[in-house]
Amino acid sequence: MALSFFDQFLSPVLYGISLTALALTLPWVLFPTPTSRWLNNRLLSLQGWFISRFTQQLLLPLNPAGHKWALIFCSLMVFLISLNSLGLLPYTFTPTTQLALNMGLAVPFWLATVLTGLRNQPNVAIAHILPEATPGPLVPVLIMIETASLFIRPLALGVRLTANLTAGHLLIQLISTATFVLIPLMPGVALLTMILLFLLSLLEVAVAMIQAYVFVLLLSLYLQENL
Repeated sequence: MALSFFDQFLSPVLYGISLTALALTLPWVLFPTPTSRWLNNRLLSLQGWFISRFTQQLLLPLNPAGHKWALIFCSLMVFLISLNSLGLLPYTFTPTTQLALNMGLAVPFWLATVLTGLRNQPNVAIAHILPEATPGPLVPVLIMIETASLFIRPLALGVRLTANLTAGHLLIQLISTATFVLIPLMPGVALLTMILLFLLSLLEVAVAMIQAYVFVLLLSLYLQENL
């Protein structure tokens, strides 16, 4: 029973072929494409409004030099929201519950922000490792601490996204299992667990969107430090 709860986080395999690539590609097929008409339909208008509002809010604290990252950040945001939300549907798989995938997204983007800082302003980027007015005996210790915190950033990005989605999916499965068990035994308690399951599902939808936004927001803050 305990092992079956974690089976939902295993990478799906069909005839020995991993379906993770299919799970990553499918969300892009579901997005509507622009038409040649002068006026878009409601879905396209809603999609354009959401993207424009998110881009405006994301680029607000960034310098003009960082606005060229708008397309990358916006695409990553929409991609993560799609993966997280589609994983809540029955008989689906959430690729972002895999730490390897999240680290594969976090490490290159974090490294790109660091390399951007080292290329554009190397002195300022290196100066972040040692705060000003640091006493001499504390210099080696602070350099090691700041360096470790710098390299922990991509790990924190990947683990945060993985842990939040995994915990939510596992809690939903535990409560749904308890509901099915309690229906023939205690229908009143089962009704309460069903209400709790419904509220938790709504919360998990919000978490799926919030975690995608937090992932991209932290990347933009890392970029701001290096511009």
